[in-house]
Amino acid sequence: MELNYPDSVKATQTRRYRICGIVQGVGFRPFVNRLARKYNAHGWVLNDSEGVLLEVQAEDSVLDLFIDELVSQPPPLAHIVDVKQVSATEVPPLYEGFEIRKSVDMNRTDTIIPPDTGVCEDCLGELRDPHNFRYQYAFINCTNCGPRYSLIQGMPYDRPQTTMRSFHMCEKCQSEYDDIDDRRYHAQPNACPSCGPSLELTDRDGTQIKTDDVIRYTIERLKEGAVCAIKSVGGFHLAVDATNTEAVNKLRKRKKRDSKPFAVMLADCDAASEWAFITPEEQALLESMQRPIVLLKRRSRAELEAVAPRNPDLGVMLPSAPLHYLLLSDPKLPMLVMTSGNASGHPIAYENRVALEQLNNIADYFLFNDRDIQTRVDDSVIRVIDLGDTEKPIYSFLRRSRGYAPFPIHLPYSIDPTLALGAELKTTISVGKANQVFMSQHVGDLKNDTTFQSHHDGVQHLEKLLSVEPERIACDLHPNFRSTRAALQNSEKHVVQVQHHHAHMVSCMAENGLSGKTLGVIFDGTGYGLDGTIWGGEFLVGDSRQFTRVGHLKPLYLLGGDSAVKDPIRVAVSLLCETFGNEAFYVELPSLKNLATERREVFIKMALGKINAIPTTSMGRFFDGISALMGVCEKVEYEAQAPIELEALLQRNYYTTEPLDYAIEENNGIFEINYQPLVKQLVGLLQNPKADLALLSRRFHSTVVDLIGAMCIKLANANSCENIVLSGGVFCNSFLLKNAYTHLKSLGLKPYIHRVIPSNDGGISLGQVVVAAHAE
Repeated sequence: MELNYPDSVKATQTRRYRICGIVQGVGFRPFVNRLARKYNAHGWVLNDSEGVLLEVQAEDSVLDLFIDELVSQPPPLAHIVDVKQVSATEVPPLYEGFEIRKSVDMNRTDTIIPPDTGVCEDCLGELRDPHNFRYQYAFINCTNCGPRYSLIQGMPYDRPQTTMRSFHMCEKCQSEYDDIDDRRYHAQPNACPSCGPSLELTDRDGTQIKTDDVIRYTIERLKEGAVCAIKSVGGFHLAVDATNTEAVNKLRKRKKRDSKPFAVMLADCDAASEWAFITPEEQALLESMQRPIVLLKRRSRAELEAVAPRNPDLGVMLPSAPLHYLLLSDPKLPMLVMTSGNASGHPIAYENRVALEQLNNIADYFLFNDRDIQTRVDDSVIRVIDLGDTEKPIYSFLRRSRGYAPFPIHLPYSIDPTLALGAELKTTISVGKANQVFMSQHVGDLKNDTTFQSHHDGVQHLEKLLSVEPERIACDLHPNFRSTRAALQNSEKHVVQVQHHHAHMVSCMAENGLSGKTLGVIFDGTGYGLDGTIWGGEFLVGDSRQFTRVGHLKPLYLLGGDSAVKDPIRVAVSLLCETFGNEAFYVELPSLKNLATERREVFIKMALGKINAIPTTSMGRFFDGISALMGVCEKVEYEAQAPIELEALLQRNYYTTEPLDYAIEENNGIFEINYQPLVKQLVGLLQNPKADLALLSRRFHSTVVDLIGAMCIKLANANSCENIVLSGGVFCNSFLLKNAYTHLKSLGLKPYIHRVIPSNDGGISLGQVVVAAHAE
């Protein structure tokens, strides 16, 4: 818009911009104000329901420089999704300066909710400065760092809309908050020792422990081997000295977690490098403001066997809160186990009272604080995977939560308001509106009332924050999932049941901006199929509206139904019976020696007679059976333990080798992977007393890579389809993901994988939203 100003200002232009993304609560308006002063630009900036609205006057060339710097160098926590010039509704005056205007009333919210982040370098410097009035203050934060999503109760993001509303800022904090040139300008959690939250230490009975230095007292107890429940940003952690094997084993016994690896926290990457190997990409991720758990290749140190038994990975995170830095300030306590503070099967505890009730038989001490958490948020878990010389390493999410939720996935099209409830395990919630799908933090497994209530609360909270009234509700096809039953029984909205593997497929399509005919390779544990059987080793062709099952794994059988999931030797027996028939009675393997003769005979009779034997095409269960057949893992304590320990034999070395035998057979136009030749060959190799299990695991994994390629070539040609998506929990296996992806590329196909959401059921709600939005 060119204005009719005097000749002295004839070159002045006025432009109005709409800026969308994470641009509220991150110091964006003060940043724009400083930028205006730098370029001597005039105008105004304000927050509204869509993000930030900016009107700026300057010479044309100056405006270009202004916007270039705004986009290229935003505040640390800002994430600009879109900057577009919009038309003004009135002729602007000739502004005399630049001002931050009052926010427009936000009766609806289209802006993005800021996630929780780690501690910035400025705050860390103050935390360690004895002359600073926030020295060793466990709740130090500023506009560039600290809690956000876990504290927010409503939008707009102002202090009265957070759990900090009960803390009234002292004069010094208020002056920072009001000073546009201060980095704590409008930092909603701003506080100091005289006016903000404080720590409290109690024993397991809730009796307060009197001490002059809560941090030092806690450190000393940890050094003595105590288990401490520590309230962090999004909930409680259970902590012990990770170098104290006795303490680690005590935590395992009390938490009833014999085998599953624990995550550890260290002060920095230099400290972490003494315990694990760290690539530059992994270091960048560890040091990012999101502060996820990163799965690193661990070093051979005896202390780590108790932390991560039978596993080449070590889950490492750096401090994500000021309190963590304080707890790791003693060189004699270099590494802490920091595992989710929850009772078995329950979500992470986040309220003081509930934590004391649930964890008092696990923890010896409780380090509480009086800053309430609105939304429980678990740690995110990521593995960095190198795809080879031609591409950058990728982030493979196993859990997308703190630091990333509820940041949206952007679609190349617009959808109506839609809510998706996820599946049953590793559940997340997704809300779709316009061209964005907002994914919640990890909710967990909906098998107990506490987690299911958390799921319900999460739905309401996310709808409120996003000002969304969903027109459709998406849920899984499985009739026994709690979320599905709740949707069908209680909803007055249009409910769309989405087949599990179709949702996986579409989640990967949506993340990669794909539409049109696509081939999906969907490998997971269990999913309810269109024919009422359990699927899980699927090849689908379709799009966001519909799909056709064009291939799958030959069915195997779960002896005793769900019991086989915890007892994979049952799956191994099923594989033997499908391969050898009655001769399975006489197969001798080291892994079968621990199976009592009577149980073995019962299992064989069940398998041969198909008595209480549930058919499934699950690739996850196939991995279970092979792991048990090899004697790697015959009894499961945690989900996917058998495949994880089978992959662990590869020691994070990703080269492929000679595959085992298999066959691809066509039956009524559907291709089926026949595993019988594989099982027969593997049994013969295992009968050698000197059988190398690591080599056999590599050959098995290489076989799965090979059969993916063989199936995709057949199906892509038959269906005139070159785009292929890989999804499902089995692709959390880094060997399989890396090699399947590179193998498909070498065959001239176009594979796509997950890079910003999990391939497991934690990402399925995204696909549900998109399928439901496209349903008739």
